[in-house]
Amino acid sequence: MNLEEIQKEIKSRLSEKRYYHSQCVMERCEELAIKFDLNVETAKKVGISHDIAKELTDEEKLEYCEVNKIEVDEIERKNISLLHAKIGADMVKKYFGFDDIMSNAIKAHTTGLPKMDKLSKILFIADRTSKDRNLPDIDYINELLEKDINQAILYILDKKIELQIKKQANIHINTVITRNELLENV
Repeated sequence: MNLEEIQKEIKSRLSEKRYYHSQCVMERCEELAIKFDLNVETAKKVGISHDIAKELTDEEKLEYCEVNKIEVDEIERKNISLLHAKIGADMVKKYFGFDDIMSNAIKAHTTGLPKMDKLSKILFIADRTSKDRNLPDIDYINELLEKDINQAILYILDKKIELQIKKQANIHINTVITRNELLENV
C-alpha cells in the first residue's frame, strides 16, 4: 500500500488530535531517516501508522489480542494502553503489508525492545521528539543524536522510567531490558 493510501486509512481511524500527532511523527521520521541514511518512504509509513491502534477501547484491545493470539503480559493487563504497540504491529502487517522490520518498529515504539534496529530507534525517538510534543529537552536530545543514537534512546528511556516512578506505576520489562542492553553499548 502506498503512503497516501495509508495516510487516508489512518486518518479514518484516529481523532484529529491523534492524527496530527501521527503526521508530526511521520515528519520527524523523515528527518531522522535522512540523517541516519534509511529509506525515507519506509520511515514515513511507519511514522504515520505507529498509533493505528491507540484509540481502540480497552475492551477492543483485549478482544483484538484474544482473537489474534497476541500475548498480553502482566504489566500490559495493568496498563492496557501499552497494547496499542503490539496490536498496531499486527494490524500494519495485515492491513498494509508491512514487513517484519516495519512491524517491529511499531511494536517497539512505546516500551522499547531488545536489539532494536535503526528503524525502530528512529520511530522511538520520533514519537518522543515530534513537534507536537513541544518538550523542553528537545535540544538536548538532538545534541545526543549528534553523538550517538543509542545515547538519545537511553536518555528517553531514563525519562520514561522516571515518570513511571513518579506515578508509582509499573515499568515494563522491555524498557528495563532495552535500557540495560544500551548501557552495554554506549
